[in-house]
Amino acid sequence: MKTNKLIGVVTPEESSEIQALFERKNGLSELAKVVSADNSELYEKLVKDMGETQRKFQSWWDDMAKKYGWERADNGHWEIDFNTREITLVEPQ
Repeated sequence: MKTNKLIGVVTPEESSEIQALFERKNGLSELAKVVSADNSELYEKLVKDMGETQRKFQSWWDDMAKKYGWERADNGHWEIDFNTREITLVEPQ
């Protein structure tokens, strides 16, 4: 079981930025399922892009947490509702 606690709301621009990164991250993960390491040039580009996208994704969360002073929790993580732009802290129970 886990609990969700509303801790903030981001701007439409901030929400759009993280949504684009989220969709890119998911798209790259799907692509990774079909790209073979045999195609080393494409594989290396994919790995590099995945790493860079993950870094930008994490950086967005870190930057927003600092900007808004979001609450943190051990073993918890933040989630965004792209429709409402609400940020929730998800904690395991």
